[in-house]
Amino acid sequence: MEHIIDATNKKIGRLASEIAVILQGKKSAKYEPRLEGDAKVIVKNIGKVEVGQKKETQRIYYRHTTQIGHLKEQSLGMLIEKKGVGAALKKMVMGMLPKNKLRIRRIKKLIIE
Repeated sequence: MEHIIDATNKKIGRLASEIAVILQGKKSAKYEPRLEGDAKVIVKNIGKVEVGQKKETQRIYYRHTTQIGHLKEQSLGMLIEKKGVGAALKKMVMGMLPKNKLRIRRIKKLIIE
């Protein structure tokens, strides 16, 4: 099943949570938690999505290089500046999906235009 979402004037967090629910298959009558689901999400007009000023500075993403003292941090504003709104949305949806082997398969069904 294919869902087309128009991102015009939508908040980025609410959009991400809506996409995460669809990708899990919870909107389908055939929902089964252990299965990948057959839902596919296409997001259009990603450039017109709303990101709050406070959210850009306060939301921080961390990653570690496995070396002592090498904890890297990046704010949402820096991520949007560097990679675009599409990458930020994908990272948000990835964080909202269950942390299991189906997460990679589900995130591949997210198409951002």
